Amino acid sequence: MRLYYKAYVYLTCGTDLLVFDEPDTPYLGPQVPGGTIDPGESFLHGAMREFAEETGLVIDAAFDHFSSQDIPFGAMPPVGQFRAPPNRPLMGRHIRRNYHVRLAERPRDTWEHYEMFPSAGGDPIRCRFFWIDLFGEKARDEETFFAAFGAPLTDLRGRVAGFSRAA
Repeated sequence: MRLYYKAYVYLTCGTDLLVFDEPDTPYLGPQVPGGTIDPGESFLHGAMREFAEETGLVIDAAFDHFSSQDIPFGAMPPVGQFRAPPNRPLMGRHIRRNYHVRLAERPRDTWEHYEMFPSAGGDPIRCRFFWIDLFGEKARDEETFFAAFGAPLTDLRGRVAGFSRAA
C-alpha cells in the first residue's frame, strides 16, 4: 500500500472555518487547505507551504497540531455521494496531521485560487474558498465533507467554543 504523508490547516476566525470546494468537480464536498508533504519536509512546514499554495495567502499565525488521522484508502472513499475524480485517486494509506490556526479577522470573505501542482499530477485545480459556521448544520454533518475532512470538527468545535462568531 502506498504511503502518503499529508498536512491540513483548519483555519478559524471566531467560530467560522475556512473551506473550499472545486467548482470544476462539483460532486466533491468541502475540503480544508493542505496536501502532500514533500520528501524531507516536516508536517508543519508542509502545512504552511500547502496552505499558501492552495489559498494564495501567507499568514503570520501559530500552527497548532490538534489531531492526527491514519486513513487507508483502497480508493478515495465515498463521502455521501462524493468520490474522487479518476485523475486524482491517491490510493493508499494517508497519514494526516491537522493544524488549527486562529485569525482575529478574515483575510477575505470568498475568493478563487488555483492549486498549480496537484499531488497526483494533472491540470491545475480551481478552488473556491468560503467560510462556514462550525456550529451550523453543514459543518455538523461529516457526510458533507470530502474524504474525512469533517472527522476532526468535533474536536475543533471544542477548541473554538468560547469564541464569538466572526462578523
